[in-house]
Amino acid sequence: MEKIKSEKRFFSFSSENAPAFSVASGSVAEIETMDCFSNQIQNPSDTVEMIDWSKINPATGPIFVEGAEAGDALKIEILDISVAKKGVMVAGKDEGTLGHLLEGIRTKVIPIRGSMAVFDSKLSIPLNKMIGVIGVAPKTGEVSCGTPGSHGGNMDNLMITTGSTLYLPVFVRGAFFGLGDLHAAMGDGEIGVTGVEVAGSVKLRLESVKNLKISDPILSNGDYFTTIASGKTVDDAITRATENMALILKDRIPLDLHEIAMIMSATGQAQICQMVDPLKTARFAMPKWVLDAYKFRL
Repeated sequence: MEKIKSEKRFFSFSSENAPAFSVASGSVAEIETMDCFSNQIQNPSDTVEMIDWSKINPATGPIFVEGAEAGDALKIEILDISVAKKGVMVAGKDEGTLGHLLEGIRTKVIPIRGSMAVFDSKLSIPLNKMIGVIGVAPKTGEVSCGTPGSHGGNMDNLMITTGSTLYLPVFVRGAFFGLGDLHAAMGDGEIGVTGVEVAGSVKLRLESVKNLKISDPILSNGDYFTTIASGKTVDDAITRATENMALILKDRIPLDLHEIAMIMSATGQAQICQMVDPLKTARFAMPKWVLDAYKFRL
């Protein structure tokens, strides 16, 4: 198993980045990550004024996946997520959906004890460890690690967690994969801009899948098959995720679009991932028990 340290990191997804590591398709790797602030906040006395803002949202990598070619899909099986013993949160003026109500910016260090994030003496929050930034290089140019898109990126999707399998479209040879921005706990929407931001490591398997044409990320876990999309507004993102689901189902189950719209409306879930980044991200989740009735296969 490859063990990949966080010293090799980047701040924009791009095929112009020199690959830091190379792995064979099908390999298992353990990838170490910094938190979204590049571990710059360690104590309650550390303030945002002390932060180098050019070092926000680092992703470890990029990782060149041997055998991955443009037009493939990159299959990422998330085997385990480990987090550090403390996390950090930030809230402040003009940040997130409540920023207009706040003055100044405040940081808070959150101890992590066992399976709980200790917010204060009265409240401990159960961990729901997940990956905020995970993606591949776009076809051209570069995309900041703080922005989501068809390549993945800063999706902040609670479903990207242990036991899930994420599929990303591959745009360039080698994929140029990277991840970072782990959260020990986070709610859908990430309305205050941060979850419990934390350093840690992710064990995963990377595999290039041929003949799977996808335009945006998709995800599968034990209970749901999910399409993920980003757009300028939450409405744009939800519409794109919903359309992607309908078209994928049209190609794989014996129903027409009218009936697909019916079962999606009766059993599917339109959900917000994050609403605070330059693009917003949503997902549409279909229960597998519904798809199993039609012998759905990706």
